[in-house]
Amino acid sequence: MPHSDSEETPSSTARLASLGLVLPAVSPPKGEYVPAVLSGHLVFVAGQVPMTGGELTTTGRLGDEVSIERGRELSRQCALAALAAVDSVAGLDRVTRVLKMTGYVSSAPGFLDQEKVVEGAGELFAEVFGAAGRPVRSVVGVADLPLGSPVEIETLFEIGR
Repeated sequence: MPHSDSEETPSSTARLASLGLVLPAVSPPKGEYVPAVLSGHLVFVAGQVPMTGGELTTTGRLGDEVSIERGRELSRQCALAALAAVDSVAGLDRVTRVLKMTGYVSSAPGFLDQEKVVEGAGELFAEVFGAAGRPVRSVVGVADLPLGSPVEIETLFEIGR
């Protein structure tokens, strides 16, 4: 059947709902910064740690107290929080592309699978935005993160009108 102009690609909000996901409330900053800044066609999102009800969901390091699978879940939770931050300043349905993602993984000595952890966030962005959800990416293993978080995700989004 030919494509008609009346058939629209589902919105990002609709895709999120089809995944059974709801944007969380934006966590209040734990210092002198804001969760997201809109500048022209860009939304810069501060590093997001996995929060539930304003409290850190889990603490620990990957390769010690936290498994790779749990780390992936937490990374995905950070990505969902990033989407909430974008929505708060620009509206989620205005996102045209996820441009950049930096993942920080609190790592025990010898832990070398940081990219497997951050992939949880990347998969969520791809599920919500399709090919436009595949950003350039950096992954960094660190000794500690704020509040004892196992993972932190920082993102840059492009938005349309």
